[in-house]
Amino acid sequence: MTTGQLILNGIAAFLTLCIFSFLYKDNPFYKFAERLVAGVATGYWTILLYHTNFTDKVIEPIFINGQYHYIIPAVLGIMMWTRFSRKWSWISRYPIAFYIGIGSGVSITVYLYTYLFKQLQATISTPLTLDLAGLNVLIIVIAVLSALIYFFFSSAHKGIFNVASRFGIYVIMIGFGAGFGLTVMGRVALLVQRIIFLRDYIVALFGG
Repeated sequence: MTTGQLILNGIAAFLTLCIFSFLYKDNPFYKFAERLVAGVATGYWTILLYHTNFTDKVIEPIFINGQYHYIIPAVLGIMMWTRFSRKWSWISRYPIAFYIGIGSGVSITVYLYTYLFKQLQATISTPLTLDLAGLNVLIIVIAVLSALIYFFFSSAHKGIFNVASRFGIYVIMIGFGAGFGLTVMGRVALLVQRIIFLRDYIVALFGG
């Protein structure tokens, strides 16, 4: 490892320890690292969005290609900045309303198609066979129908409906638990990576 790499890894190790110091208590080292991360991320994403969005969707279309209809979204974007003014902040409501309306219309259809219709299609179209794969498909079908029945409020949950809805609660809780466990394991993996990084840096600095 070269001297330059040792210096860069030393800075990274110092900032990692600054973040870990919050486990003891709030302190100036943690605040310094926190604000440094926020500042660097803000500056990085500002420049990135300028070159990948503002330049491509405002400057080039309007001033180079002559596509003047791009002025409308550009004006809406400028109107959002009135949010910082107490006198003119009401103007920002209009572009925000456009943004939320268009974003909701696009994202809701995409989410319904991706996470509902495609999942139901895959569940229904999978053939049932007399083996472990078929048993797995049968369990998935029962679990999906039970979870859907739990959210069916048009009729009282009595009899078989009650049994299915109760089983649907367990299915939903298993799904939430699996998602939470996956998130925790992802964070633990990041922690392990940082610990391995600190170990390797110490080995490189002082030798084996």
